[in-house]
Amino acid sequence: MSFQAYIDNIQAKTGKSLPEFKQLAESKGFLVNGALKEGVKAGEIVAWLKADFELGHGHCMALFAAFKGKKE
Repeated sequence: MSFQAYIDNIQAKTGKSLPEFKQLAESKGFLVNGALKEGVKAGEIVAWLKADFELGHGHCMALFAAFKGKKE
């Protein structure tokens, strides 16, 4: 599955777009000015997304990659 397919599936499942997830991550303290805060580990993001949105590991890691700056 392509990166964009993961992002599309996440939006279909949750109703939230990537920019909305970035805003949520910023409000949780994982991002600062749209960039991943230094020291934030993938496991923290995965735990949050699994708990709050019931996403699978692959989808969580796709969002983590997006938070790190991956675009495609």
